[in-house]
Amino acid sequence: MTDSTENWYIVKRPAGNCEIVSNLDGGEDKPEIIEQWGPFPSQGEAIARRVGLIRAGKCQPQ
Repeated sequence: MTDSTENWYIVKRPAGNCEIVSNLDGGEDKPEIIEQWGPFPSQGEAIARRVGLIRAGKCQPQ
């Protein structure tokens, strides 16, 4: 596994939902992104940060 080169990001979509994506998801298909947070070293940390963004009212729960 090459986790050392993988970073995780939180992206906000036009509907207000925030998704967690990795930099390895491919950059060619980029739906509209309103805001982006990151990079985070692990998916777990990105999930924890997304919970904080939902509580702060910056993202809608899915």
